[in-house]
Amino acid sequence: MNGFDELEPHTPELVRPYVITKGRGLPDEGQLSLITLVTAAADREQRPTRLSPEEQNLLDLCSAGYLSVAEIAGHTQLPLGVVKILLAALTEGGYLITRPPVQRAPLADRDILEEVLNGLRAKFG
Repeated sequence: MNGFDELEPHTPELVRPYVITKGRGLPDEGQLSLITLVTAAADREQRPTRLSPEEQNLLDLCSAGYLSVAEIAGHTQLPLGVVKILLAALTEGGYLITRPPVQRAPLADRDILEEVLNGLRAKFG
């Protein structure tokens, strides 16, 4: 042994995203955005017995409570596109529940705010 074998970098097995997603395409951005919240469905008996390891990992991760799509991608260390495809498939199967992000509140009318401020100043000095 000359020691060169020890210098070889160890590379983990690479599974192509196409294999993980089973060839499915990306869902619409409106369906799953980065801030869409995802959780597992309450019915555990509904879970299939034949899930890929990645899908099972997503279900286990989402069963703890609501997580955003971005958080799930960060925890799994899978590409974002792969996570979106798997989440969309699990949602269509009824295994996950998604909640769209909360819409931004409309800005208050400036005139009304000034009237309130003037009224408070008049009453409390």
